[in-house]
Amino acid sequence: MRRWTKQTAGCTALFFPLLALGLSDACAPKGAFVPRVDPAKHAKYAEKIPGSKVSFDMVAIPGGTYLRGSPKGEKGRKDDEGPLHPVAIRPFWMGKCEVTWDEFDVWWRGRPGSKDDKEPEKPKDADAVTRPTPAYADETFDMGREGFPLISVTQHTAMQYCRWLSVKTGKAYRLPTEAEWEWAARAGTTTAYFFGDDPKKLGEYAWYAENSEDKTHKVGLKKASPWGLHDVYGNVAEWCVDHYKKDTYSTLALDKLNAGPVVLPTEMRFSHVIRGGSWLDEPPQCRSASRRGSDKGLIRLDPQRPQSIWWLTSAEHVGFRVVRAVEEQDNLKGLRSKVTRASR
Repeated sequence: MRRWTKQTAGCTALFFPLLALGLSDACAPKGAFVPRVDPAKHAKYAEKIPGSKVSFDMVAIPGGTYLRGSPKGEKGRKDDEGPLHPVAIRPFWMGKCEVTWDEFDVWWRGRPGSKDDKEPEKPKDADAVTRPTPAYADETFDMGREGFPLISVTQHTAMQYCRWLSVKTGKAYRLPTEAEWEWAARAGTTTAYFFGDDPKKLGEYAWYAENSEDKTHKVGLKKASPWGLHDVYGNVAEWCVDHYKKDTYSTLALDKLNAGPVVLPTEMRFSHVIRGGSWLDEPPQCRSASRRGSDKGLIRLDPQRPQSIWWLTSAEHVGFRVVRAVEEQDNLKGLRSKVTRASR
């Protein structure tokens, strides 16, 4: 059983389980708990999408244990970021950058879907995977296409892209769980950002409200995180696989490790977790622990009936990146979107 070291006077020197020792967020100052980062036994690689000239890089993310969430004293903290709870994460790969239009267009632009698309349960051909119908307006919102992050797609679209990519490459790609996303963003740190607690450095790593000029930017232009990921904070906020629930953390164990926690998606369109902040967000929304959920406001300008399950008319700040597990946990094997045009 892993124990974390308490580095602050006035609290128990070693603790685990937390509840047994009566520890709370109030007794959890930033930097107080030391995560365990396991040696990575897998290596980074580049994936070329078959039948195209487009490729993307996957970074090896080690497994380990950490405290998910934020302490009550962290600037910008919201109630849905607590209580702090111990989490165990298996090793995985994560996209070095957010998915770009270049990658997405290999799937969609040359062959958009139709309302009558029918997808087999286990498609043997990537072309059989249902894809987005034509967008209602300019899907890029005139923010740039080549080299720029994909924007304004629903969580369903992101999951369908991962499904297509999996069939196309023969490797199981998916969206990150919320726990995986925060683990990767923290990169073994316990501070508000992987570079520390002072947001003054954020501009070195992220496009956010202060420096973005109200638009997205090409991926990979800012400094990488300690684990080699670009645009973890800012540029576009990123979909996770989880349904968003404000009180999720309060339902998890505080006295033992929570192995690979995830709130599996259902047929409901809302709400799903969005992480990382975006080009329009202030520093507090870009913290590693910051979380938000999607809502119907993201489709409020869509005049279609039923409204699109593929595109978001008010989400020029939302995109995603892909992950691939080294050894997949059982409840994520074969994961697919359950959303249909009948979903609410």
